[in-house]
Amino acid sequence: MTATFEKTGTNDGVLTFSIEQAEIQKGLTNAFNKVKKNLNVPGFRKGKVSRQVFNRMYGEEALYEDALNDVLPAAYEAAIKEAGIDPVSQPKIDVESMEKGQDWVIKAEVTVKPEVKLGDYKDLEVPKQDMEVTDEDVEARLKREQESQAELVIKEDEAAADGDTAVIDFEGFVGEESFEGGKGENYSLELGSGSFIPGFEEQVVGHKAGDEFDVTVTFPEDYQAEDLAGKEAVFKVKVHEVKSKELPELDDDFAKDVDDEVESLDELKEKYRKELTEQKEQAAKDAVEEAAIKQAVDNAEVVELPHVMVHDEVHRSMDEFLNNMQRQGISPEMYYQLTGSTEADLHTQFEGEAENRVKTNLVMEAIVEAEKIEASEEDVEKEIKDLAEMYQMPEDQIRRVLTEDMLEHDIKVKKAVELVTGTAVEK
Repeated sequence: MTATFEKTGTNDGVLTFSIEQAEIQKGLTNAFNKVKKNLNVPGFRKGKVSRQVFNRMYGEEALYEDALNDVLPAAYEAAIKEAGIDPVSQPKIDVESMEKGQDWVIKAEVTVKPEVKLGDYKDLEVPKQDMEVTDEDVEARLKREQESQAELVIKEDEAAADGDTAVIDFEGFVGEESFEGGKGENYSLELGSGSFIPGFEEQVVGHKAGDEFDVTVTFPEDYQAEDLAGKEAVFKVKVHEVKSKELPELDDDFAKDVDDEVESLDELKEKYRKELTEQKEQAAKDAVEEAAIKQAVDNAEVVELPHVMVHDEVHRSMDEFLNNMQRQGISPEMYYQLTGSTEADLHTQFEGEAENRVKTNLVMEAIVEAEKIEASEEDVEKEIKDLAEMYQMPEDQIRRVLTEDMLEHDIKVKKAVELVTGTAVEK
């Protein structure tokens, strides 16, 4: 085989390669064996026609398309290796020549991985992380648990205050017309939660059970329902009940109620302190990694990021997001309707982050090459075991889903991340 690559742009080019006669003949044989099964030729039983008879009747050229489909994948992979290129797009194939008895010549338009010029990526200075857990942190954690254990108690003939829950009926009008989604009955609204249109909850504060009144608000200019954005609306509201939170006492009984592994409030505090310490340590590690990787990427130059790479990353992210929505029972159509958005809007939403991820991956791969990072058999086996444990899948299934090349690539990139992060200095 002969393979050459000629650039037509910064990252685009044409790969020209030949398929030799030996491979062509194998492809023709495979193509004939598939075709003859369904052939009805007078004088022959179905599927028993000879190759010579077929060639006389139909011509060998009738097999060329199927033969090319058979041999092209392996020939293309071999051509890539011989030309020393790393395509990041599906090739656009063009047949240059398929002369009988001669090697076939194929051209493939491809986009290749862009050049990455690395800057500094070791010994980078990153902001020092605070890992101290204070008494205030522990008290705040206790307070959140206390709030979660609170009971709602009806306030008799008392006005609603911020933090109370009001059980209300409401119906909204723009002018004289009610609007879709603007009506509710026996709705429990926590005042001060910010869950309703700005200005609504504040106007419920001060009212008692049995009160009927109007609430006037203006929808935000960027409200998702365009027919309501920026418009003034009047809600007719009736209060059925007002409830206040009754917090449990912070004592040993409270501690045992929320965690059956402790016997006292002091033990619960120590447990929370340990958990908060672990969380802060992990958060600090993540922050150092993020800051160091960002610096390494910012210090590098990627020569013209290929649009196809960003496009593929955007669609990968969109598919993952919409699949997660569907697991929650929300179809793509329902999501677009609920959010008042379109597929194009979602594409735009993911585009900026996709560019950053693509550039980050390219820089990490460049570091792998610069540092000659390798993945051993032991590394691959450990990665398979870790993934099997993480996803609760048999190891054989992991091997079927992920090729060894994919696993080795991910391991090498992880090692590059560890190199950048491990040499970073907190200051």
